[in-house]
Amino acid sequence: MARDIYAEVTNALVASIEADPGTPIMPWNRTGTHELPSNIASGADYSGINIINLWVTAQVHGFTTGTWGTFRQWREKGASVQKGQKSTAVIFYKQVTRDRTDGEDETYRMLKYFNVFNADQVDGYDPLALAGSAEPVDRIAVIDAVIAKAGANVREAGAQAYYSPTDDQITMPESGRFFDTASGTRSKNYYAVLLHELTHWTGHPSRCARDLRNRFGDAAYAMEELVGEIGSAFFCARFGISSSPREDHAQYLGNWLFVLKGDKKAIFTAAAKAQAAIDFVL
Repeated sequence: MARDIYAEVTNALVASIEADPGTPIMPWNRTGTHELPSNIASGADYSGINIINLWVTAQVHGFTTGTWGTFRQWREKGASVQKGQKSTAVIFYKQVTRDRTDGEDETYRMLKYFNVFNADQVDGYDPLALAGSAEPVDRIAVIDAVIAKAGANVREAGAQAYYSPTDDQITMPESGRFFDTASGTRSKNYYAVLLHELTHWTGHPSRCARDLRNRFGDAAYAMEELVGEIGSAFFCARFGISSSPREDHAQYLGNWLFVLKGDKKAIFTAAAKAQAAIDFVL
């Protein structure tokens, strides 16, 4: 039977969210998932749905690093995958051209995957060599520079964080309203929220032109919030800061689970839209 990667990734995510029925939470809000996954051979960061899938796998199995590689890549580093370890799929899309009987070539994208193992699943590799390349958390000025270069209009007023498509403006609560949490300082929590709203900002027709209504109907608003949630998590990982759950997280969680359970490709779409937002800004 052919492997259903869409269902495999979505089912793993749903199981991760529901692992603690008392306090369901998205995997990127958990301690230990803040490092952006990267490949041991190339050093390149994974993107899109692969970030989420590798985060979920790391959280479920308690992996302590964000470094991954294929069986062969680990062997080339002088390490060996431990016997009995289970791999995790990393997906990519390959452009395929097929000849048609009418003489017109048909081009389409085909999902492909290869299997990787976390550094915690191998022997013979020094964990100290896996020190992450994330920028220090006190370099928040870097985030300000990125937002300024992107041209986003940000103001501080009131107690609510939101993006207004009408005014094309991000409104942030006054910074004094933020406080330290178990997963981040007041400053980090402020920037996590700001990066969430920056993700929404990219959905404007003049930028990524993100419209989820045709795909998700009544659930489109909740799905746009999921894109914002994932986008903030991706941004935070890239800048080396933690991502705390938003206060309005709980009101969307039920809608997210409903959509994820009913559409095995929904998380792929949300992750792709979030990655497009990251790519646009950076």
